[in-house]
Amino acid sequence: MIRMEGVNKWYGDFQVLKDINLDVSPGERIVICGPSGSGKSTLIRCINRLETFQQGHVVVDGTDLTGSGKSVDAVRREVGMVFQQFNLFSHLTVLENCTLSPIRTRKVSREEAEETAMHYLRRVRIPEQANKYPAQLSGGQQQRVAIARALCMKPKIMLFDEPTSALDPEMVKEVLDTMVSLAEDGMTMLCVTHEMGFASKVAHRVVFMAEGQILEQASPDVFFSQPKHEKTRQFLGQILHTHA
Repeated sequence: MIRMEGVNKWYGDFQVLKDINLDVSPGERIVICGPSGSGKSTLIRCINRLETFQQGHVVVDGTDLTGSGKSVDAVRREVGMVFQQFNLFSHLTVLENCTLSPIRTRKVSREEAEETAMHYLRRVRIPEQANKYPAQLSGGQQQRVAIARALCMKPKIMLFDEPTSALDPEMVKEVLDTMVSLAEDGMTMLCVTHEMGFASKVAHRVVFMAEGQILEQASPDVFFSQPKHEKTRQFLGQILHTHA
């Protein structure tokens, strides 16, 4: 479903991604973790070309993103993304936030778009908030709207960029629960997160990054019990200590 080959990216003189190679199969769920500034968010933002890269190839569902703008648009329609900040339109209701893209980019009728939106708002367990504005919702509810909005485009792949890091601790669980139930549907997912409980519960594979490189990737069982790299051990020690 996703293939990254020899991807290198610089910001000026600073190399943020170093020779990234990653393959993701349909229905696979991957958690990407690592210390701050290790290139995790940049990596997943290359998958829908929110970030450009200077070397290498990214192929999503058969479309090579190294090419023209048209291929980028085609891929973005298949790839849903949920950010740290919810990025909802504050002047639109929850329902309008969810129907805007399908109506504009997929040319779906308003009636069909609203039906789909209500389906996914039920899916994330907030259908009763459909006519409210984002400012009337809690952070956890806003993030669930952001997930529903992404799902309304019926993507083949979902990318999550630290979706719980801007939330109060008591709201983290409701968003993670939503993501767990999506995972159970077999959605192809890549998630940048520090929530190691989520990783052990949901991921097929945990990818560890540091200083722009993938240092280690393994199933959660192996990753948590037998980390090979010293930096992985340090990271897990800090994370588990923080959450203890």
